[in-house]
Amino acid sequence: MPTMSSRVAPFGTTIFTEINQLALQHNAINLGQGRPDFDAPADIIGAAMNALRGAYYNQYAPGAGAPSLRKAVALHANRFYNADVDPNAGVIVTAGATEAVFSSVLGLVDRGDEVIVIEPYFDSYVPNILMAGATPIYVPLHPPHWTFDPDELRAAFNSKTRAIILNTPQNPTGRVFTLEELTLIADLCKEHDVTVISDEVYEHLIFDSARHIPIATLPGMFERTVTVSSLGKTFSVTGWKIGWVWGTPDLIKGVAQAHQFVTFAVNHPAQEAAAYALSLPGTYFEDFQAMYTGKRDLMMRALNGAGLKARTPEGTYFVMADFSDVFDGDDLEFSRYLTAEVGVACIPPTFFYSTPHAHMASTMARFAFCKSDKMLQEAAERLATLAR
Repeated sequence: MPTMSSRVAPFGTTIFTEINQLALQHNAINLGQGRPDFDAPADIIGAAMNALRGAYYNQYAPGAGAPSLRKAVALHANRFYNADVDPNAGVIVTAGATEAVFSSVLGLVDRGDEVIVIEPYFDSYVPNILMAGATPIYVPLHPPHWTFDPDELRAAFNSKTRAIILNTPQNPTGRVFTLEELTLIADLCKEHDVTVISDEVYEHLIFDSARHIPIATLPGMFERTVTVSSLGKTFSVTGWKIGWVWGTPDLIKGVAQAHQFVTFAVNHPAQEAAAYALSLPGTYFEDFQAMYTGKRDLMMRALNGAGLKARTPEGTYFVMADFSDVFDGDDLEFSRYLTAEVGVACIPPTFFYSTPHAHMASTMARFAFCKSDKMLQEAAERLATLAR
């Protein structure tokens, strides 16, 4: 009797599927998935519509990406980070950041290698590593400040280490790694000849005094880093699934070799709109940060009013909150209860950990605040019943 491959059999169904279905069933406000409930600016939508009207853009884009978008990605990296990126040999356009990470792992990691993963991690990282035949090595961020232990990080590096997957600003904790933290990671990578796959999709979602520093900009790191980002988070078009990888041509070639057999080419009209979006003036990004600072503050007031304890995020549109003062149970039980009985959906974060470290988040829940102010205010009213 035909059956699924042993490669995918252990993965099961993502927790997002369960929570989304439960939220629909109970008409809950869904603060689980990071999916904005508002649209991109009208001129970005207009750029996509203009591209759709041109017959050329309704056919396959070049496999590496539309020239206009590759150039825009390179210019963006130079404008914000003073990085010198070759738009022809140093950029690959992918079907979102998820495919960007997967193609990077497939193209830069061999069977039997070890890949360091910082926990909690985005849920596709570990399946990507396992499907490549490599072994994940876990280094946890410790609550409540979500910092790693330098000794634990050092111990994870050895002669088998091929890569480390870095995510900053970090989903789900909201941490933005400091220059000191990034420098330690960089020094270890140089010492052990390790490649960095740096997921920076929340690069423009930073708050207050936090500063996003791409690890590729540190001394000696451009030649050993591939930097991943995407359109969806910065421009509220998660459904377009436009991502990219930039870096040194030697590494980007490996990513491209995998990408050509994963998706080959990506939505062409959306790429043209993405090129337009990345060229927007700095005021767009300033207004974007200001908008999300307000939403973050609404979310924090809602959580505090519900009796949950949370560290104010430095970046992303997620916050991790400790519910132990208002609920006696684990994170999955709390998420199901909150969704079904309170009418607010959240994500249980132990699914973003290896088994030995999952206890660190067993009384935590992840909330997304990429929602309208009206929805966040309504969520606050429902969450307040927890405190009562």
